[in-house]
Amino acid sequence: MKMVVSIVLNNFKNDSRVLKEAISLQNGGYDIRVIAIHEEPLREFDTISNIPVHRIKVKSKEWSKRKFIQLIKYFEFIYRTVKEYRDVDIFHCNDLNTLPIGVIVKKFFNKNAKIVYDAHEYETEIFGLKGIQKKVIKSLEKTFIKYVDKTITVSDRIAKEYVRLYNIEKPSLVLNTPSYKEIEKKNIFRKVFGIGKEQTIFLYQGSISGGRGIEILLETFKKLSKENRNIVIVFIGYGEFSNLVQEASERYQNIYFHEAVSPQVLLKYTSSADFGISTIEDSCLSYRYCLPNKMFEYIMAEIPLIVSNLDEMRNLVESNGIGIVAQDNTSNGLKEAIKEAIGLDKEKLKKNIQNLKRVYNWEEQEKILLQLYRELY
Repeated sequence: MKMVVSIVLNNFKNDSRVLKEAISLQNGGYDIRVIAIHEEPLREFDTISNIPVHRIKVKSKEWSKRKFIQLIKYFEFIYRTVKEYRDVDIFHCNDLNTLPIGVIVKKFFNKNAKIVYDAHEYETEIFGLKGIQKKVIKSLEKTFIKYVDKTITVSDRIAKEYVRLYNIEKPSLVLNTPSYKEIEKKNIFRKVFGIGKEQTIFLYQGSISGGRGIEILLETFKKLSKENRNIVIVFIGYGEFSNLVQEASERYQNIYFHEAVSPQVLLKYTSSADFGISTIEDSCLSYRYCLPNKMFEYIMAEIPLIVSNLDEMRNLVESNGIGIVAQDNTSNGLKEAIKEAIGLDKEKLKKNIQNLKRVYNWEEQEKILLQLYRELY
């Protein structure tokens, strides 16, 4: 049985993608362990959904947050992980920041080790990355990817960019989709908030933070509150902009805020909406080429989508007939898309979505992941 360590540079408290991959690999016959960073009050050695987790204790963790000190913490994590796990068969490196661990082991300690590089986004083109830092990151990825045996990424356009940049085999697409579920439509939001049957519920779920078009959404629904009181939005999730949403919900009767719920019950809430909104600001290539998780959650919950006019998002919605693309990533563009969505053929949309959820579910993504692992040896 081959031993796999899946490495993340977080505390592994809320990382659904890594957990799903680990469960699939364990079910596929691999001895899998997740390596993360220890943080109080979490346990150093833990088990989550039958997956062993080792949160590495970093002695410099409590030091200051200055950039230089952050680098010391990072190198200590690398050192401790390499020391403990250099005899492992397969290193599943999640994101570029964990890739040096696999490369160091393969180059200096265990030439038979295999490396799977799981790029959860366009790693060298993420929001806020610029200047000398961006040049260094690009140089590091170009150097390290030569040692990688298999690469995974999250959209076709990003995969093509990796081929263009590094002349490698096209990365496999493993999308962060939910497990397949037959959905019984619920009415949780109508009951909790007293929303009338005649009102159309638009839903934004997930991270309520920068780069997600939250301010544009709020501006849009503030305008709509004066034009059509039957068009309402529910935000469900958490993040740095949660206070903005809560304040708007207190002032506007068509804006509602619901705190985040567990992944186990999320789709019940999702199915309580009439449309799902996925907005992303076109502020970097990683965003432009992304396929947000919430799009697949909406599909699994069988509600049509309204999305930003970005390459991969637009292609998924338009090619499958499952909703509307806002032609402009502005409040006016979004407002027009919302009005257009209300007039769509609901039965046709439902049929298209039900067909598509049979393609975009974790059971299908798992097949791709396991096939990639079989090709390692």
